[in-house]
Amino acid sequence: MCGIAGWVSFDRDLSRERETVEAMTETMSCRGPDDSGTWIAGPAALGHRRLAVIDLPGGRQPMSTEGSSEHTAAMVYSGECYNFEGLRSELRTRGHHFSTSSDTEVVLRGYLEWGEAVAERLNGMYAFAIWDEREQKLVMIRDRMGIKPFYYYATDDGVLFGSEPKAILANPLARPAVGADGLRELFTLIKTPGHAIWEGMREVEPGTVVTVGRTGIRTTPYWSLETRPHTDDQETSVARVRDLLEDIVSRQLVADVPRCTLLSGGLDSSALTGMAARQLAAEGQRVRSFAVDFVGHTENFVADALRDTPDGPFVHDVADSAGTLHEDIVLSSEELADPRLRSRMIRARDLPMGFGDIDTSLYLLFKAIREQSTVALSGESADEVFGGYKQFFDPLAQQSETFPWLARIQEMAGEPGEYLTEEARKALDLATYTQDSYNEAVSGIQRLEGESDFEFRMRKICHLHLTRFVRVLLDRKDRASMAVGLEVRVPFCDHRLVEYVYNTPWSLKSFDGREKSLLREATADVLPRSVYDRVKSPYPSTQDPKYVAAVQKTASDILAAPSHPVFELVSRQWLQSAVEADSARISPGHRHGLEHALDLALWVDMYAPALTLS
Repeated sequence: MCGIAGWVSFDRDLSRERETVEAMTETMSCRGPDDSGTWIAGPAALGHRRLAVIDLPGGRQPMSTEGSSEHTAAMVYSGECYNFEGLRSELRTRGHHFSTSSDTEVVLRGYLEWGEAVAERLNGMYAFAIWDEREQKLVMIRDRMGIKPFYYYATDDGVLFGSEPKAILANPLARPAVGADGLRELFTLIKTPGHAIWEGMREVEPGTVVTVGRTGIRTTPYWSLETRPHTDDQETSVARVRDLLEDIVSRQLVADVPRCTLLSGGLDSSALTGMAARQLAAEGQRVRSFAVDFVGHTENFVADALRDTPDGPFVHDVADSAGTLHEDIVLSSEELADPRLRSRMIRARDLPMGFGDIDTSLYLLFKAIREQSTVALSGESADEVFGGYKQFFDPLAQQSETFPWLARIQEMAGEPGEYLTEEARKALDLATYTQDSYNEAVSGIQRLEGESDFEFRMRKICHLHLTRFVRVLLDRKDRASMAVGLEVRVPFCDHRLVEYVYNTPWSLKSFDGREKSLLREATADVLPRSVYDRVKSPYPSTQDPKYVAAVQKTASDILAAPSHPVFELVSRQWLQSAVEADSARISPGHRHGLEHALDLALWVDMYAPALTLS
């Protein structure tokens, strides 16, 4: 894993700017608690914070070929390359010699051999930057699904970059400002590719190479989600999914540090846990598993529009069935509502997302896991890959001309941004922005020849989840985990699996009339019957009214400061009504608005961004 940062300035010698480069790097010390390093040569400066996972003594960064007979290339790298051993063998046959056993050196030497095309050979999650001294260029590459975050900021004579915006904002050249489109992204939950919220800042888009030279910045995609014919029948498709998953889990269990699985009792995490347990048992080992729970949650659970059952009983069924070394991380409402914890999550994400206890509980779960493990396997993205959410089966979402997850959210929680001031709502016009974004998102989706109208509509829904919605969740998981120095791997994001399942027709994805039919059948032998039959349940959220009451109390403190700059965005009248609502019966819209208002207030205090509504 790790955190990377850097600065390229073609008009200056950055050896005089070491203090600034080190300050940029230090902002991400939580991403890399094990080591730090800086490399500067003329117009290029690279910074690195390391979380040691593979080759603990040999994988130090920045890593360079300086002093060798080859031309100098220096690299900072975040993530994991799961096929590095095979690539190392191939590179050795091409004359390369290795001084470490790390995947970092394999990627660096892969660049020396294949140039920017090295990206096409990598299997993994990664964000890395290489300064090529001979070519006088910086090459930035991000993994295909956007698992690892990566941002850059163009300057008059080069670029700033980092794993997180905070690294870039630590440089005096980057002004902390958010314009109208940045605010629109915050309030619409659509995650436009490339958009970084902050003015002047961009994401390195997933599956993309960004090259910075003296003549400017060039962006080149090396992967995209393409439409292809699917010729396998049901039995073959199920077998292919299983084969891929076996290989993926085997690759992602490789580490020189303690590993575990995140277990929710749902189909996705249970399948991974069962497969990991079986593979490790063959080596005489047991897998560790962890689950998040809330005090009294199972005993007092009430089914709602999103969740039919609590996770606890299913978690324990899987732990017993797979024979894991299991631990529940049980959290209280007092812990979840602690304003200091909310502040840590906003600092981790650099943004006010308004996810509330869904964010803070994840942070506390990861913090507890980190005391025992350094690497965790997660079931994240299986719903996007295999079609697991309720909106996939909801006629309203299927037929609506908007992002399908928004159709359900608006049905339950009302229009986005209803807690904003009238001036902000008019200026931002979220409905138009959302519609324009949707039209753009679906415009390039390829239709298979002979594909029915319904199958094409479902293809579009799958595509939107895989290129927009999943990136919100991947970013959330990366920031919460790296905030405590935990590496979370996401096997269902392996691009081979994504490509294969994306191109299976919807009739195959739901061949038994249920969600994730292919995954359920492919992993049936490692699942207890209770989980095999369980209906999709999202990540848990506390139902304890004491949590909502604590959030209302914190919001009332903001109301007591009428000059707080958050009221440039948030309606004071709306917030007052939400604070006065019955905490035991509060609507989803009021609860989310409360969470977002609190996040916005803390974010404004923390970053002091210059905000522009038009």
